[in-house]
Amino acid sequence: MIFARSATFSWAHRGELREGIRRHVTRGAIIHEWLEPFGGAENVVDRLAGLYPSANIHALWNGAPGRYEQGRVHETWLARTPLRHHKVLALPAMLSVWRTLGQSDIDWMVCSSHLFAHHARFSGKARDADKYVYAYTPARYVWEPNLDPRGKSPVTRLASKVLQPLDRARAQEAKAVAGISNFVRERIRRAWDVDATVIYPPVDVGRFASAPENLSGEDLAVLESLPSEFILGASRFVAYKRLDLVVEAGAALGIPVVLAGAGPQESQLRAMASSRAVDVRFVHQPSHELLSMLYRAAEAFVFPAIEDFGIMPVEAMASSTPVIARTVGGASETVVDGVSGALVDHFSPGSIRQAFDTVVTLNRSDISQRAQHFDQHVFDIQVSAWLP
Repeated sequence: MIFARSATFSWAHRGELREGIRRHVTRGAIIHEWLEPFGGAENVVDRLAGLYPSANIHALWNGAPGRYEQGRVHETWLARTPLRHHKVLALPAMLSVWRTLGQSDIDWMVCSSHLFAHHARFSGKARDADKYVYAYTPARYVWEPNLDPRGKSPVTRLASKVLQPLDRARAQEAKAVAGISNFVRERIRRAWDVDATVIYPPVDVGRFASAPENLSGEDLAVLESLPSEFILGASRFVAYKRLDLVVEAGAALGIPVVLAGAGPQESQLRAMASSRAVDVRFVHQPSHELLSMLYRAAEAFVFPAIEDFGIMPVEAMASSTPVIARTVGGASETVVDGVSGALVDHFSPGSIRQAFDTVVTLNRSDISQRAQHFDQHVFDIQVSAWLP
């Protein structure tokens, strides 16, 4: 049985896609690093699977059994070893595994890649199949160690010297490459010496466009316990998400902060809130319905992280909530300064106060309209035009 999100494929847009789908008389395959129960990359694979229902999915291992119909997902031999639970240890094997996917007669493949899936190669008739790469990023720890702590170890730095020319050569096998943002497109150019198309990932905008109808009693109790005015930060509680800057924003503005999520930095964030005398409320792993209401209730969604794309700012805008984000990273492409939020160079107190003064005056209808540019059906149309 197809996982629910795949089953909700936007067939309302079938007319727009019919001509593109009619051309798909060739046989294709979808390549993905590994399948997880949830994730933005998995949402991309869901859309690809809906657009190309005859294409099988090939992954190193399948961590989400039942997500797709039986027999559609093909795992590699790594799935039958303890390495499937240890991604770092499996890395050396991945390079050869992707090059030996076995016999196939496909004509094309699309590689959903954030590590080495774009190295994929079949044997037989499919050895020279056209390869299309949808890249979330070139492997960060190989190409951007300043963005990924794994890339800073002496062993990884040494390995990267070998991996970089190999990774670049494999990327240039592609007939076409698409990146998830202009921010990533520039990284692809630097790393792989390839000029990529930009196709933003699909966001389920409709899911956040209206208030959820049924909130559980527990979720209602959480909402009723929150201040009447607050700014919102939401993500995993890890260092690079910079939720400490959301706390600092609350201190600068003199209003409460709600942090939604969970993670190892919670104790540090609580200590910081105490030392700065900021009223910070923690909402642990909110349901979709509760997160949707948190977006809608917030004065602004504050997003200090530098992400390659950033789904949550788009979800906030879909909820008609303005976003305060940086002038670099994927959010600088989704948030329009002075229309759907405010972009700042630095999260200084003065910049935050000025940004907040801007966002509270914005037209909520304009904010939600901006989110439509990143809806699932936009992705479907653009991918249908990009792939064969």
